Amino acid sequence: MASAKIIYASMTGNNEEIADIVSEALENLGVDVDVSEISQADTEDFADVDICIVATYTYGDGELPDEAVDFYEDLQDEDLSGKVYGVCGSGDTFYDDSFGKSVDDFAAAFEKTGATKGADIVKVDLEAEEDDIEHLEAFAKSLAEKAADM
Repeated sequence: MASAKIIYASMTGNNEEIADIVSEALENLGVDVDVSEISQADTEDFADVDICIVATYTYGDGELPDEAVDFYEDLQDEDLSGKVYGVCGSGDTFYDDSFGKSVDDFAAAFEKTGATKGADIVKVDLEAEEDDIEHLEAFAKSLAEKAADM
């Protein structure tokens, strides 16, 4: 059975909900999932799982959440070769140029780890609505399928 670790940063609860949606979708696909808030997590938490996921929000004009900065910096130094990663999260389309920038930043950080991209990033405008939930479920399915192929 594949295993996944979801690390999320959430100020308003939107990304906690996103993490829960992805977790439930993965569990429905037979994946063993563990979810942690980013301030309670360490990048080494990804060492013993097949699928590594970060769900984050973007603060202000494109900044990483304060509580995610150390995790982001440490992630770039991890060797996650042989693992699958995915990044999702919320933003506010009011900030046209920086909508979901932290999601992009975490995807770039994962690229440095040697992990394999398992799904296209998913950005949600504020809170997940019906079409967002469908995209997040497809994101989870893609991650599970990629992990099964490795």
